[in-house]
Formats: sequence, structure tokens, C-alpha cells
Amino acid sequence: MRTAGTCDPRPPKVTFRMTIKELLESWREHAAAPRTVQTWAVRLPLDDAARLAALAEMFPGRSAEQLVTELLGKALKELVAAMPYVAGKRVISTDEQGDPVYEDVGPTPRFMALARRHYTALSGSAGKQARASPRTRAAGARTRKKTRRKSAR
Repeated sequence: MRTAGTCDPRPPKVTFRMTIKELLESWREHAAAPRTVQTWAVRLPLDDAARLAALAEMFPGRSAEQLVTELLGKALKELVAAMPYVAGKRVISTDEQGDPVYEDVGPTPRFMALARRHYTALSGSAGKQARASPRTRAAGARTRKKTRRKSAR
């Protein structure tokens, strides 16, 4: 037992009790979403890189890549939520009080359509890549390189 003024080198005992239901919910919340084959490399501003390194140090169970992925996902969800609704002229339905609901002519519908299109394209290329064996993927990469060389001549 620690008392004020004493220095005990052992870490304090932490008791953490989680029910199976809470554990399952935690796994569901932190489940890895399907990943794209494509990767993005970014050069961060120095202050953002320092904050990312601080988070990685504070949460050693998370890699910097995981932190960036999770932060970007949350930021994109907030961005979509912050997009303004701009009422158009066309009535698309009525609400529960019978008032007209106008189509959204703001940026949200276009963004959502583009996001769906890109999701389909990215998930299709990820599926093709996952179904191919490593040898097939390597052969395909060699074939694409040869084709590029021939077309460059």
C-alpha cells in the first residue's frame, strides 16, 4: 500500500471488469473495416506529426497508421454531418406534419454519390486483389510493367 511520501516502484493495481456483452460491443466498435489495396502517403505539417507521435506514445497499442485511419474516419463523418442542407425547388416528400420536404441541392447529395461510386471502384479492386494468389498478383504486376514499357516506345 502506498502512502504519501513513499516511493513504491510497483505500478498501482488496476482492476478492470468488463462483461462479455461490453467486450463484444468494444470489439464491434473497434473492428477493422475492410481496407483498400491502394495506400496514401502524406507529408504532415510538423505540428500535426508531433501530435500524432504524442498520441502513438500515449496509446502504445495503436500504431500511427491506425491512429491516422481512425482520426481521418471520424473527421470525414463530421465533415459530412457539417455539410449544409440547401433546399431546392422540387418537393420530394412530406414530413409527419404534412409540410413539404424539398430536395437537397447542396453539396451533400453530390458528395454521397461520388463516395458511393469510389467505394464501388475501390472495393472491386480490393476484391480482385484479394482473390488473386500472391504469384498471380506478382505476374500481373510484371505484365503491367511490360505493357507500359511497350506502350512508352
